[in-house]
Amino acid sequence: MKYSTEIQKAQFDVHGLAITAGWVEVYICHPETREYMRASLDNVPFGGSVVADAYLDAPQLPEKSGIAIIRSADEQTWLQIPDHRGKTAYNTENRQATEIDFIGDLPDTLTLLEPKTEFDKWNGKKWVTDNDAQKSALVVEADNEKAQRLNEANSTITYLQDAVDVGLATEEEVAALQAWKKYRVLLNRVDTSTAPDIDWPEKP
Repeated sequence: MKYSTEIQKAQFDVHGLAITAGWVEVYICHPETREYMRASLDNVPFGGSVVADAYLDAPQLPEKSGIAIIRSADEQTWLQIPDHRGKTAYNTENRQATEIDFIGDLPDTLTLLEPKTEFDKWNGKKWVTDNDAQKSALVVEADNEKAQRLNEANSTITYLQDAVDVGLATEEEVAALQAWKKYRVLLNRVDTSTAPDIDWPEKP
């Protein structure tokens, strides 16, 4: 026949070299990450091979999300590996959050499980809260708040007491002095070791 409507397709030998020139479907991966990118067509000359990072065998597409397709290191097959890109992972040593920007399994120093408190420690499988450390921090926080409240009470009482001592206090100031003194007594009785379950006295 003088004419043909058929597209000339390339044929290859066992070494991947074209024994018949023509077009062929190829499957291309990223030159660095080896991740599958797209399907394309390649026009292969006689004796030539497909373009770099392209392969004749089609990858099997994942049936679920969170999977990436890459070409194996020996370039013989396509592999499906975990893909957590875009997710947030947490450092198992310092709980620092980071966004995953690579494909493959997570290293032992990262987990997708989020710590619930700043006192969580990684036990190899999950986060476990260090209750002793958490309790100590709460007591320290309560001690600081108690000290601030007492400073305010002492300062206010000093001013009101001065007004009473020099005979310049109003009836309101005399009443306020007694209220602040009562407040200071109640503050001193606060047991910060019960933090965070503390019922702070109401300020006058």
